[in-house]
Amino acid sequence: MRGVFLDWKSLDRNDLDKTVIEQGLDELELFPETSPEQAGARIAGADVVISNKVVLDAQILQQAKKLKLICVAATGYNNIDLDTARSLGIVVCNVRAYATPSVAQHVFMLLLNLYRSFSSYQQAVQSGQWSNSHQFCLLDFPINELSGKTIGIIGYGELGQAVARLAEAFGMSVLIAKRNSEDTRPDRTELSVLLAQADVITLHCPLTESNQDMISKKELALMKPEAVLINAARGGLVNEQALADALIQKQIAAAAVDVLSKEPPDKDNPLLTLNMPNLIVTPHIAWASRESRQRMVEMIADNINAYSTGTPVNQL
Repeated sequence: MRGVFLDWKSLDRNDLDKTVIEQGLDELELFPETSPEQAGARIAGADVVISNKVVLDAQILQQAKKLKLICVAATGYNNIDLDTARSLGIVVCNVRAYATPSVAQHVFMLLLNLYRSFSSYQQAVQSGQWSNSHQFCLLDFPINELSGKTIGIIGYGELGQAVARLAEAFGMSVLIAKRNSEDTRPDRTELSVLLAQADVITLHCPLTESNQDMISKKELALMKPEAVLINAARGGLVNEQALADALIQKQIAAAAVDVLSKEPPDKDNPLLTLNMPNLIVTPHIAWASRESRQRMVEMIADNINAYSTGTPVNQL
């Protein structure tokens, strides 16, 4: 089988071993990136296509006469026209749970940075404030502990559960949001109650049509003034202007986001123009430890090998 990887650069920084994928194919061609105009020609003679974010819509898929398998180099698959793929007999597989440690650790990296005022203290040292201090230490910025705080988790799948385990190790209490109004599980909390009670709110749910802007002006108003919001899930879950306003007006204490509604973002995104020490924005890297990216490569290889033996796994 001949395979093509359409956006290898989105995964590899010259630090990954792709041998496991090559072993499952007769030929593998790696493209650093692929524009919409290039996609059709590049997959025309391929049996297997690997794509992270390159869109494979109906028009492109209908032209790919040899295509048998699409491996999505991600868990999300909104860049693939699944209905067309199914109608053409093309198997589509994704990768799952490859980045759990990386995402959970990133969440707490963001949270600890905010709770310990890390950025402010680092800048104070670099600017000479410590050297000029009359005391042995600086106490210019707030320092808080996670122990004894309550974390509210919205989305309790693989990632939410991993975050809960780390939170408990830090001595935090955990609240888990109900999935919807029909969720009667006793260990779940109404979203409005969770927002009002939690010191930290962290999002780990997929983005759907029904939960777009699930955290907006109304929800932010329910949060404690000392609350911290973390979003390492999908940008569209949070109304970015509402969050910027809440930080400016000191409705909540701080926020950290790893995702934005449009990526790469516009320069005038309200969270990018807001220069405040209590806001951290990272460029969608929570998933991107080297170990996670290598696990993804190995899972893609597993998907190819399973398809070759007639027993596809992780099929969508």
